[in-house]
Amino acid sequence: MLELRPAALAEFSLLPAIEAASDTLLIDILGRRLTHSMPSGAGAAEFAAALHIMVAGRPAVAFVRLEEVDGQAHLEQLSVQPDFARHGIGRALIHAAVAWARECGYHSMTLTTFAEVPFNAPFYTSCGFTVDNSPGPELLRRRDHERELGLDALGDRVVMRIGLGGRYTPA
Repeated sequence: MLELRPAALAEFSLLPAIEAASDTLLIDILGRRLTHSMPSGAGAAEFAAALHIMVAGRPAVAFVRLEEVDGQAHLEQLSVQPDFARHGIGRALIHAAVAWARECGYHSMTLTTFAEVPFNAPFYTSCGFTVDNSPGPELLRRRDHERELGLDALGDRVVMRIGLGGRYTPA
């Protein structure tokens, strides 16, 4: 297994290429529905402003980006270079992100994803996430933004949540 660690500042400029490469797997599945290009990924400045980013490998071949939404940890992005997909790296990054969020005192972690893409909602379900039908106001605004970007036209989207211990009270 590759080393999992916090991203170094010098690596932020490498993360957009990992995200773009990872997106090719999604485009392969959603391609028949694409009527326009996928929304552009984050840039180095956005990564630098993230709450927390963990990477796998030296050099990095995968990353998980975490933010805070509605006072809880939010998995904003998980990207794995295609040559390293299906080797447990994404799952290891999810487990590391959950452990980090728990240590930081968060009670839950949320994410938004495609419901039917095998390495989206079904994968996150296998990691312990469940569909959240009562997201908080910030998460609802994120979903509205995803709709504006045209993501909902590509397939059903869901909000998911995993409890991290303690008691979670929706906003």
